[in-house]
Amino acid sequence: MSPSVSRRRAWIGELISEALAVAIIILIGDSAAAMITLYDPNPYAQAYWGVCIAWGLGVTMAIYVTGSVSGTHANPAVTLALALYRGFPKRKVVPYWIAQVVGGFVGAALVLQLYHPVIDAYNAAHGLTRAGGGAAGVFFTHPGEHVTPMHAFWDEVILTGMLLLGIFAITDEFNEVAPRANSSALMIGLLVAAIGASAGYLEAWALNPARDLGPRLLAWLAGYDGAAFPSPGNYWWVPLAAPLLGGVLGAGLYQIAVKPFLPSGRKPHAQDDTAPATD
Repeated sequence: MSPSVSRRRAWIGELISEALAVAIIILIGDSAAAMITLYDPNPYAQAYWGVCIAWGLGVTMAIYVTGSVSGTHANPAVTLALALYRGFPKRKVVPYWIAQVVGGFVGAALVLQLYHPVIDAYNAAHGLTRAGGGAAGVFFTHPGEHVTPMHAFWDEVILTGMLLLGIFAITDEFNEVAPRANSSALMIGLLVAAIGASAGYLEAWALNPARDLGPRLLAWLAGYDGAAFPSPGNYWWVPLAAPLLGGVLGAGLYQIAVKPFLPSGRKPHAQDDTAPATD
């Protein structure tokens, strides 16, 4: 195989990997959202942590499946931060973003296939329609009680900043207390779950433009119409723009406030006390 063919094959594999990673996350996460939204009593009524851990383990599984191929960015905010601070090729940013949104769309389509009878039954029982936003929370995010779109914007900036601060710490080879080997995937998943457990009710903790846009596009095509775009309060842009800004700020905070003070990785060789003395 010629080098050019090999590079092209590797590049195609990276894009497939990114799409697959987001599809896995959405399939698991949006299915958990369906469980809490569509069933009464819902299985998480007294244990919202179950929803959070489902999303987190979806992220962990995506990393285990695709990490060796693309690094499992699975989030445009992560891709942008890596391009700005860790040398990820800038020419790959937009193709990665497109692949991630495609993955979100595919994952949401799988959720719709699984749950569409239940969605329709839920809407019929509650006098709702898809166009009116019935069960929209299965697919895409929206502000919670007492939260305006602009407040949600700054919430998502803060929460995605926390996510990228954690990811950069977990994956820094010179961070001596970071998890090693394959345990980093679990820790990133738990970080996602912890953010959801502490702030998910604010606006469903999107943290990821592809996580919201892909399913929102699918829902729009599936009859959600104005509930998806532009959505109440013209909210559609918030889970796209806010995570990108928050990710840049959170990763930048790590680069400025933490990384310069880590061990360099080039420690001086200590004298070996067990070696024989020489004159």
